[in-house]
Amino acid sequence: MTATSAAADLDAETRSILERAAAASFPPLPAVHHLLSVGVCVRCIFRMFGAFSHACSCTSLTVSILHSFLEEHDDSVKSGSCSCLSTDETCCSVCFGILLPTCHQDDGVTPFDDTSCIDIITSMVSQTVQREGYQIDEFSLEISLPAVVAANERAIRLYMKQKYGNENWFKDEIFSQQTMPVKEALRLLIVPSLEKQLGVKHGNNSFRIRLTYTHHDASLKLHSLLPNDRSRKRKTESRGGTDTRRNPTYDDKQILSETDSFIHKTLEGIQDQEFCSLFQLPPEKVVKPCNLVISCLRSPIYIGGRYLKLSRNVSQSCWIIDDERMGEASVEEIIGENVRAICRGDGCKFHAAGREDIDVRMLGSGRPFLIEVLNVRSIPSANEVQQIAEKINSSEKKYVRVRNLKLVDSEIWSMMREGEAEKQKQYAALIWTSRPLTDDDLQKISVVKDMEIVQNTPIRVLHRRSPLERKRIIHWMEIEKVEGSSNYYLLHLCTQAGTYIKEFVHGDLGRTNPSIGAIVGCRAEILQLDVTDVKMDLLQ
Repeated sequence: MTATSAAADLDAETRSILERAAAASFPPLPAVHHLLSVGVCVRCIFRMFGAFSHACSCTSLTVSILHSFLEEHDDSVKSGSCSCLSTDETCCSVCFGILLPTCHQDDGVTPFDDTSCIDIITSMVSQTVQREGYQIDEFSLEISLPAVVAANERAIRLYMKQKYGNENWFKDEIFSQQTMPVKEALRLLIVPSLEKQLGVKHGNNSFRIRLTYTHHDASLKLHSLLPNDRSRKRKTESRGGTDTRRNPTYDDKQILSETDSFIHKTLEGIQDQEFCSLFQLPPEKVVKPCNLVISCLRSPIYIGGRYLKLSRNVSQSCWIIDDERMGEASVEEIIGENVRAICRGDGCKFHAAGREDIDVRMLGSGRPFLIEVLNVRSIPSANEVQQIAEKINSSEKKYVRVRNLKLVDSEIWSMMREGEAEKQKQYAALIWTSRPLTDDDLQKISVVKDMEIVQNTPIRVLHRRSPLERKRIIHWMEIEKVEGSSNYYLLHLCTQAGTYIKEFVHGDLGRTNPSIGAIVGCRAEILQLDVTDVKMDLLQ
């Protein structure tokens, strides 16, 4: 199809839309002409009339074409001077130019001609995606609009109600129930061109393109008209003009930091009569368009597996006290940095099924963990995930190893949290006793089955944990003498998750009861501790 024939098809589509609207007298052409004259753009006119909201997706439907149509069909336009086209140098008084070929970016106002505006905007989006290096197979489009758009749309609706409310063709509900939102109209305009630019389809996807429109001046004015602002001003004035606000440096940015949802809620709480007294009807014409910021964001991805910690000088997470690092490294950093390098993410968060102290090794099948990678530029393939595992496992320092590393769904995180309280953990502890244990002592330990103990928050963690009393279960224990020594023993035990093993051995000055020391009737100390198994079905 040639450019000429494509343009002819668009003109025919535009003509068909206008002819059908005129034939239905909905809205009547004089009303269309009047809306144009007060600064409402052609797309807002049609989206506010539900019967013709589909016209918003017609890229060739412009003010000049609509004006030409009005000159042909509307006697009120033919008979006298027409002010419609005086809006050419202004933005729409409802959408602030969002649906027209103009936008305002940080480097200034960017005017477009009618036929190229959508392609140029979507080209800017495409350049942003490419500049950030995202690899995508689908996208979703998010749009954020200033609350003043909703306020001005309501002002136009009430203005039309005042002017045409008694006429048969006018029905107030068409502006509230059948009106197409600005966001939806913008999607209809942008998505086809954006799909073409990016070469992928639009849908519900974890990769989101966000168009954020703001209008600083109009938003400030809206705030000044809201009831809460008026009340604050009255309080200030009633006290002799002295600024009595708690923060005298309250500035424009603080005003605009209020959420759009709060502003919308405030607007919804204002009755029509009060609204008409607060706001200008129709709203004033807009000279300056909205500012547009284009941003991209991908939902977090999760890479999970099990880790083994082979060093007694490596913490699970980065541990810094008074600007001094504790330990040589951390599991979080070793795994996270390797994952982030492949995924090219903005950052990552480490989640594990429990934790061990810095001087405790994690052995056996390992501890389940997840790395939540934020805003990744590329989702790793199975081969790339395997490369991550190989790089970690081949490290010369041999601090950490990983098993069963793979890309997983976010549901695993919830399952891991839910299973934490139910899981069992096995340990191997090297202990010392103040006297050699007898066969009777060893038997007392070995016969333990599902013994309940009570633990008050250990003294060593009271500075960061609430003082609580916790009941925990010791499921079973086995003990063997270390060959060549009469006071050293290797204790194997299986406990409920959350049991403080060190305190269970030495008693923590009676804060854990019973303890190994209490069971055998002598002093007991723990010298080394290893976690040998975390019994969870996840990430096996």
